[in-house]
Formats: sequence, C-alpha cells, structure tokens
Amino acid sequence: DLGLACITLFGVFIGVFIGTNLVSREIERRTIYSLLSKPVRRAEFLAGKFLGLGLTLAVNLGVMAIGLIILAWALEDHWTPRIFLAVGFSLVELLILTAFAILFSTFSTPTLSAIYTLLIFVIGRLSADLMQFASQFGGPSLKTTMTVLYYLLPNLARFNLSSAVVNDLSLAPGTLALTAVYGLFYAGAVLGVATAVFQRRDFR
Repeated sequence: DLGLACITLFGVFIGVFIGTNLVSREIERRTIYSLLSKPVRRAEFLAGKFLGLGLTLAVNLGVMAIGLIILAWALEDHWTPRIFLAVGFSLVELLILTAFAILFSTFSTPTLSAIYTLLIFVIGRLSADLMQFASQFGGPSLKTTMTVLYYLLPNLARFNLSSAVVNDLSLAPGTLALTAVYGLFYAGAVLGVATAVFQRRDFR
C-alpha cells in the first residue's frame, strides 16, 4: 500500500511540475513564435505536449511498478499482477492532473499553475469526504458550493485502487471500465478547454 501511494505521489510531482512548465517555458524562451509560425495548429501543439508527458508518466510508473513487484517478492515472497491495474488507474488520474496543469499553464505562471493543480489533486481526492461533511455540518450555501464542486471537479478517489489490490478485494470489471472511460473523457474535456483558452491568447 505504501509502495503504490509513493508511486502515485511521485507521478503527481512529475505531472505537476513538468506539466506546468510545458507551455510557459516555450513562451518565456519565445520559441512559441517559431513553432506557431510553422503549419502546426495550437490544438496540435497542446496535444503533443500532453501525449509526450503522458508517455513519460507511463514509462516512469511502469518502472516503479516493476521495482515495487521486485521489492514485494524479495521482502514478502508474494506479489500480485493486480499491482499493474492499480498503477494503470493511477496513470489515468495523472493524465487528468496533466491536462489541468497544461490548462493552467496557458494563462498563468508556473508557480500558480502548480499550486492550482495540486489543489485540484487534494480536492479531487477528498471531494466525497468534503461533500459528506458539508451535508452533515454545513449550511445551505456550503452544501450548494460543495455540490457544485463535487460534480464539476474530478472525483480522483475513484482511481485509487491500492486498498482493493493490497487486500485482494473483488473489483467489478464494469465499474473499472466506466471509471477508465470517465477519466479519459474528463482529461480530454480539460484539454479541450485548454485548447480554447490557448486559441484566444495573443502572442504578438
């Protein structure tokens, strides 16, 4: 469980701190002008950045998952292939965070973009708990606010399968498939918003 948590945490740091610099670095170095002067659409530019970082995350998570399996085998003489399932859903979660990092980097500084993305991660992981807290102890305005945030922001806790994998609990294939589709569509939607914001930005 600790190993899977560390894999996710390292992935979050990679996705946030690299993702928030992907666009802003091009703008600061003014290489964005030479890139956009070529027959490259802004949507293709962002999609390329997203896919490149997504592939980087996949490779890093895969290496760490293999290391965790070796460690589990060496220390406990036991491992389960479902570790790859948990890491796979962590990757989907990180793709959502990467899309948010790119979105924030299209209109904000790298520092603020990193803060915003980390807040998305924290709120996304605690959204169900915050919703329950507001329903029990909050007033009407807090309940309304939390309801809007609950349905608007991603429910990242759905992608945390570490407890189920470690304790060998059953996982419904249909639920897993819906969760994966939800995560990929959400990442695509956020990337679409980032493209719309980036299209309206004037670099002259």
